[in-house]
Amino acid sequence: MIEGLANHPFWLGVLGSTAAGACTAVGAAGVFAIQRLSPKLEDMLLSAAAGIMLAASFFSLILPGLEMAAATTGSETAASLIVIGGILLGAIGLWLLHEHVPHEHFVMGREGPDQLEIKRIWLFVIAITLHNLPEGMAVGVGFATGDPGNGMGLAVGIGMQNIPEGLAVAVSLLAIGYTRAAACAWGALTGLAEPLGGLIGAAAGSLAELALPAVLGAAAGAMLYIISDEIIPETHRRGFETPATFALMTGMVVMMFLDTTLG
Repeated sequence: MIEGLANHPFWLGVLGSTAAGACTAVGAAGVFAIQRLSPKLEDMLLSAAAGIMLAASFFSLILPGLEMAAATTGSETAASLIVIGGILLGAIGLWLLHEHVPHEHFVMGREGPDQLEIKRIWLFVIAITLHNLPEGMAVGVGFATGDPGNGMGLAVGIGMQNIPEGLAVAVSLLAIGYTRAAACAWGALTGLAEPLGGLIGAAAGSLAELALPAVLGAAAGAMLYIISDEIIPETHRRGFETPATFALMTGMVVMMFLDTTLG
């Protein structure tokens, strides 16, 4: 029975997203060895993470969603509309969260409602949590497709990009006055959003066969919103656009390779 549960797409999604989220803690632990990241390296690491998310959105979420919807409906047009609806829903959902939840980015500064009583540390944590939630959802729904290879590719890719992200968060917190232990702890805690996202994605993807392509699209739309609205603007504000662009492309081809070989 336990073995059966472990092989169930829902529990695989939860476990996969938990493992990916744990990689954030691995990256955050690097704060004990690194004093600070140069702005150029920080932008490149975040851009590489965006590249992984970009490839995952298309190769692991949108394309499988289109294939499933076409097989279910028998219509390429209907399949496209279902996935497009999911993409727009995911993007709008993240946009509404960003509009109504106060948070702060390391370069772009504070966004959302003006809530001066919220401590700056919580604004940082909320910002990274908003990034990690759709990533965990993507892993969860990836396993919910019933293709372990697809889910595994997403878990490995998202986990890889969580390592530099966790390091960037912890080092940035160190730079604004937090101790190494506190910076590591807060950086690691931001990864807890991914198992929650994985639980949501795995549960939503298991509800109905026709809903799964839309859920895949929603996870992709949420990640595409983050890439375009936040990560790219943040990594193009300090004069390192070219290395950041090539880092994004590197992350994209790495994720494409993982999806091809594991999926």
